[in-house]
Amino acid sequence: MNASLRLSLTSLRAHRRRFAGTFLAVFLGVAFLAGTLVMGDTLRASFGSMFGEATSGTDVVVRGADAITTPGEAQGVRSPVDISLVRAVEGVPGVAAAAPNIQGAGQLVGADGKPVGGQGPPTLAGNWITDPELNPYQLAEGRLPARSGEVVVNRGAAKKGGLKIGDTTTLRTPDPVRVTVVGLATFGGQDGMAQVTFTGMTQADAEKYLTARPGRAASIQVRAGPGVSQRELVRRLTPVLPKGVEAITGQDSARENNDMISSQFLSIFTTFLLVFSGVALLVATFSIHNTFAIVVAQRTRENALLRALGASRRQVSAAALAEACVVAVSACVAGLAGGIGIAAGLQALFPAIGFPFPDGDLVIKTLSMVLPLAVGIVVCLGSALLPALRAGRTAPLAALRESAVDSSGASRLRAVAGTALGAAALAAALTGVLVSPSVWLAGLGALLALVSFVVLGPVAATTAVRLLGAPLDRVRGVTGALARRNALRTPKRTAATASALMIGVAVVSLFTVFGASLKATMDQTVSRSFAGDVAVSTPSFGAGGSGLSPRLAPSLQRLPEVDTAVGLGRGVAEVDGKGRALTVTDPAALARTFDLGTVTGSLRDLGTDGIALTRAEADRRGLHTGDTARLTFTDGRTQNFTVRAVYGRSELAGDYVVTRAAWAPHRTQDADTLIAVTFRHGVSADAGKAAVRKVAAPYGNPEVQTRKEYAQSSAGGVDMMLTLVYALLALAVVIALLGIANTLTLALHERTRELGLLRAVGQTRAQLRAMVRWESVLVAAFGTAGGLALGSFLGWVLVKASDGASDTAFAFALPPARLTVVVLVGLAAGALAGLRPARRAARLDVLRAIATE
Repeated sequence: MNASLRLSLTSLRAHRRRFAGTFLAVFLGVAFLAGTLVMGDTLRASFGSMFGEATSGTDVVVRGADAITTPGEAQGVRSPVDISLVRAVEGVPGVAAAAPNIQGAGQLVGADGKPVGGQGPPTLAGNWITDPELNPYQLAEGRLPARSGEVVVNRGAAKKGGLKIGDTTTLRTPDPVRVTVVGLATFGGQDGMAQVTFTGMTQADAEKYLTARPGRAASIQVRAGPGVSQRELVRRLTPVLPKGVEAITGQDSARENNDMISSQFLSIFTTFLLVFSGVALLVATFSIHNTFAIVVAQRTRENALLRALGASRRQVSAAALAEACVVAVSACVAGLAGGIGIAAGLQALFPAIGFPFPDGDLVIKTLSMVLPLAVGIVVCLGSALLPALRAGRTAPLAALRESAVDSSGASRLRAVAGTALGAAALAAALTGVLVSPSVWLAGLGALLALVSFVVLGPVAATTAVRLLGAPLDRVRGVTGALARRNALRTPKRTAATASALMIGVAVVSLFTVFGASLKATMDQTVSRSFAGDVAVSTPSFGAGGSGLSPRLAPSLQRLPEVDTAVGLGRGVAEVDGKGRALTVTDPAALARTFDLGTVTGSLRDLGTDGIALTRAEADRRGLHTGDTARLTFTDGRTQNFTVRAVYGRSELAGDYVVTRAAWAPHRTQDADTLIAVTFRHGVSADAGKAAVRKVAAPYGNPEVQTRKEYAQSSAGGVDMMLTLVYALLALAVVIALLGIANTLTLALHERTRELGLLRAVGQTRAQLRAMVRWESVLVAAFGTAGGLALGSFLGWVLVKASDGASDTAFAFALPPARLTVVVLVGLAAGALAGLRPARRAARLDVLRAIATE
């Protein structure tokens, strides 16, 4: 073993350039994985520390006992508590102080007239708690709000909005409220709670603008007296609390908030990054395997001599694996350092682009270092295992032959196995998306399709390269023909080199097709369901934004240009024990502005005890018109509603519809999410939009868009998602480029004598460089074509699987312009990868190259 190790180290020192690409591939994959894990640990620790510090003065939180959680939301809606309960709480022995916490949606308008925040994180408003220990926000500048209209805002929101102390602006609650900034605050020592914005008002203003009726609060914050523990105070408070109200410790409340951030944001975000780390390492696997396969093939004579001198198969294989181990360990250690650097860079970069990343030191846990190290070493050694075993099987007599190269190509067994896998993939995918919708079957079909493409690569390489390279004979003459023949020499090597790029292109194509399908689905949904002329909305997604004032739709309805203006609000309730979102609106006007499909019953007669629901929801619950559904609201009250209408479509109208009169007794902070407007006959689009904009301006200047504009803006998040995906997948493409460049470099090394002879018979340096570059482009074209076909198929599977798992009818769309860009980028990547090998080949000394054995 010692002899094998010495031999491996000697070989590495002599041929270190051969493994440069492998080193970089492992380094990049491990660095990205380590950086993701370190960043996740740092975010969790930072948020935990921030919540712990901010709520350290709150020992007990008194709140509604039950929460109604709707599908797709991790945090439920709780019933408010009566502010009068503060006196009862203060009378409990051991209570030092208690204060109501009134909280709701409130979005500031910046100095430039644009809303602050709202792009994901919540925009909050509430009463400013005067007890500094109970208030998670600390006054940093200015003074507390003392009169109506005075507010304190967190310093981060003020910076974003260009606001300073003394400025007057608008606060959307969602009704517009004119406020004056009198103070700036921090949260846990930071400018805010990540990117969440907060506006602190007087208690009277908070009750007036953030609650349905005065005297209600989201919770009551309680501080314990000396010597009283949080658990003990909860025990003392519980007997005095009315039914439906509970007390929890401040530690449990902080833990819940931290867990909410972790489950809603951090887990999804880190999982998203880990998926791309996996893609990068998968691409690296092909590059690493190809490098070792070529190196072993080029050392056939050397390994045979070792066997002839007495080395065993085990020793030869061990020597090859030892080389892989040295490369793996060194690259992984460097990757860990690079991962820490990536996490530090992201920690500095994300706040600059508006992404939540609290300040604090990097948290480097043992698992975050051990896992990438282990994964990198396993990937590298696993990729080198088969070439190492092949090296050990080298026969001693091979030393008498000329140096061999890896000339293995397609086999009948490979063709049969690949075809069988492809058929199984197609059968599983079609069954999972068309026959009996199943995400698992569809996923299995997608996985089998990937394996099938890899197995069939060498079989398809010969035909594909001939077809893709056919134009080169006419365009580049002899140079093009030589490039094509070089790419055809070893189909297995060509396929393995192209497979790395194929996976990268496939994932890019998959997301491109899925993104285009999402946009087409949104366009189809709006075109099919929205019958209005313009939509009034606020630009926000996630939990941000404050919505639209419910008074805006009636104001628009009074315009002479408007035929119908209907606002869609949102409520929550448990329907027969299951949390569901309710659409709060005027059902009759809704039917005139939205296409609801076939309606059974009447939408005009819902009143205060009627409900309408979609056909799909009615079928799931076994309900028909005239049946009774039991609704429980967040205030704890339960009421029986009669099903008075069943309609066909739910995409924009939601699954359940109730009137505003039915929702009014149970509402908290009322807001509309969308207002649909239809114009009277003869009113032009421009005149109608101008009239609507004029009335809407005092309500916070919301967006007024045509149906087409509304569909495009609704799908705006898709482009943002695709931009992030492309940026992350650039790492996989870079690794694939390294693989192509490394393969070409190694292939040129074994063709040194041939290249010398070509130069001797008249080939110029420019022609030699062109030949190498075009060979690289052909390999990249093969990988790009395969990736495009695989990615488009997987995109179709994902769209159809989503269609089967959702009530929304998904539309499949192939974006030709974007996919053309993907193809061009793939070809450009091939040309780029061939630049350095081409330059090295052109610099060869002709006489020395001819003399090379």
